[in-house]
Amino acid sequence: MPGSVFFRRLRPAIAAFGLVFMGATVDAEPQHAIAMYGAPALPADFAHLPQANPDAPKGGAIRFGESGGFDSLNPWILKGRAPAAVASYTVETLMGRSYDEPFTLYGLLAESVETDDARAWVEFTLRAGARFSNGNPVTIDDVMWSYETLGTLGHPRYHTAWAKVAKMEQTGPRSVRFTFTEPDRELALLMGMRPVLERAQWQGKDFTATTLEVPIGSGPYVVDRFEAGRYIVLKRDPNWWGADLPFNRGQHNFDEIRYDYFGDGGVVFEAFKAGEISSYREGNSAKWASAYDFPAVTEGRVVKSEIVHQRPSGITGLVFNTRRAQFADWRVREALTQVFNFEFINQTLGGGTEPRITSYFSNSPLGMLPGPASGRVAELLAPFAADLVPGTIEGYSLPVGDGTELNRANTRAALALLEQAGWTVQDGALKNAAGEPFTFEIVLAQGAREVISIVEIYTQALSRLGITPTVTLVDSAQYTERTNAYDFDMAWYVRGLSLSPGNEQMLYWGIKGVTEPGSRNWMGIASPAAEAMITAMISSRDQGEFIAATRALDRILTAGRYVIPIWYSQVSRLAHDRALHYPEHVPLYGDWIGYQPDVWWYEEAK
Repeated sequence: MPGSVFFRRLRPAIAAFGLVFMGATVDAEPQHAIAMYGAPALPADFAHLPQANPDAPKGGAIRFGESGGFDSLNPWILKGRAPAAVASYTVETLMGRSYDEPFTLYGLLAESVETDDARAWVEFTLRAGARFSNGNPVTIDDVMWSYETLGTLGHPRYHTAWAKVAKMEQTGPRSVRFTFTEPDRELALLMGMRPVLERAQWQGKDFTATTLEVPIGSGPYVVDRFEAGRYIVLKRDPNWWGADLPFNRGQHNFDEIRYDYFGDGGVVFEAFKAGEISSYREGNSAKWASAYDFPAVTEGRVVKSEIVHQRPSGITGLVFNTRRAQFADWRVREALTQVFNFEFINQTLGGGTEPRITSYFSNSPLGMLPGPASGRVAELLAPFAADLVPGTIEGYSLPVGDGTELNRANTRAALALLEQAGWTVQDGALKNAAGEPFTFEIVLAQGAREVISIVEIYTQALSRLGITPTVTLVDSAQYTERTNAYDFDMAWYVRGLSLSPGNEQMLYWGIKGVTEPGSRNWMGIASPAAEAMITAMISSRDQGEFIAATRALDRILTAGRYVIPIWYSQVSRLAHDRALHYPEHVPLYGDWIGYQPDVWWYEEAK
C-alpha cells in the first residue's frame, strides 16, 4: 500500500497519536492525569471517558466462554493459571488507562500524580475514600508493600520497571514517591499501573505459591463463586468505593460477569450457539460470513457487531525458538517461511479476505516503511549494521506464494536456502553433512482448531522439503508450563502491541528472556540492537525520535524471521445477545482491553 494511502486511512489514529506529543513541559505540581508525551486529552473536570456511556443502566449479566481452565486465583505470579478477570476487575491501580488515547493515565486510587520535567521521579497521592471490598482503607503501606512484593516476588513482567526504582518513600499521610535510577520517561506511568493488594491478607503466606484463596481488592467486582477449572463468577460490589468517580462513570455496568471454561475452542462456539454464553469473539472472517445462520441469529436474538480499531496488527503465527540449534540460522528460518503457503492457507481457511501481517507494528504509524531504511531510522541502525540480519537495513518483505497448493517456486527457494545452511535432501529426508535428519517439534494447545488446521497444511508443505515435524497437542496447563520454560521448538505465538510501546518491549524481546523463564521472548532474541532501539523509545522526548526508534525495532524483529505471521483483521467481530449494548463512540484501540465488558451494558429490548 502506498505510504500516502496508508497514512490517510490512519488519519484519526495519527491525530490521536500526535495529540500526546503536544504541550510543553510538565510542571512539578499535582495533576489529574499524565500522558506519555505532552498533555492528556481530557481536562481535570472531565465527566466521563469518551468511550463510556454515563447513562448506561446497571444490572443484568454477561457470560463468556473460555478454552482451557484455571488452578489458581493469584494472577500476579509465574506459577499456575489464574482467570484474567481476577486481575482486571477485582483489584485497582493508582491510575487508570483511557484506551481512547495512545497512552494516558487518569487518577483512580490516586487523586493526583506529580513529576518533574525530566521524570526522574513521580509522586502519587491516594484518595481519602479508597477502600478495599472488606471495608478497610487502602493505605500507602498497602501500596508500598504491593510494589515491592510484585517487583521482587511477582511475575517477571513486574521486575524490569522495579529494577529501575532507586528509592520508594512515603512523603505524606497519603503520598508515595518513586525515584528512578536512569532516564526512562515511561516509568512515571508504569508506577501508576501496578495492582494494589491488601497487605494484611498476605501476611504469613507465600506470595509465590498458587492459591485458590479469593484475593481482596478495591475493584468494581468481587469473586462470588467458582469451581476450579470449570467456572468463575464475579459480582458487582454494591459498596464499591469508586462507583461515582468520573473515570468509572458508565463503566462496570453488569451485576454479574461469568466465565465458563471448556476444553476446546470449538466447544465454546457450540455453547454460544446453544445460548449457554452470551458473547463470542469470532476470529475467522469466513466463518463469520458462513457459520452464523443458526436460529438465534436468524430470529434476531443474537446480533453480529463489527468493531473497528486503529491499533497495530501485532504478531500472530508460528514462532521459532532460536535457542534450538536448527533454528539459529536465519536462512533456515527464511526457508521455512518461504514454504509456509500463506496465500493458499488464507484462501482455504479464511476465504482470502484478511490481509497478512507484514510487520509487528503494521497497520499503524509506528510500522516500518517499505524499502531501505532512511533518515533517522537508518542512523539508529547504522552502529549495529555488521550484526543485523540481511534485510534489516536493505528492506525485507515476506515471501509471496502463487496461491497453489504446491507453491513450487517458493519450495525451490527454500531448498536453495537450506542447502546454503548445510541441509540437503538425502534419501527423501532433509539431512546435514553428518547425515542427521532435520527434525523439530511443533507444540500446540488442545482445542485450537483453526491453528491445528493451519499446521496441518504447513506440515504437508514441509514434507516436500524432506521435513516431517512432530506435532504435539497439550492441555492449556502444559502449554503454559512449556512456553514459560521455552520447552518447544516451534509454537503458536500471539502478541498484541499498542500505539505506545515502552518498557514492556524488554520483556518481549530483551536479552534476559533468552535464559530467564516467563518472559514473552519465546523466540530467544538476543539482539543488542533491539535493546538499543527500546532504550531510544523510552528515553525519547519528541514524536519523530520515538517513531523512528519504533520503526527501527520493527525492522529488526521482522527481518529477524522469528515468527511466520498469518493474517490480522482491521475489525473485531463480536456476536452477542441482543440485550448487550455498547456506546456509539468506539475507542482508539477498538475492541481491546477496557472495552468488553467494561463499557458494555445489559438492556432488554422495549
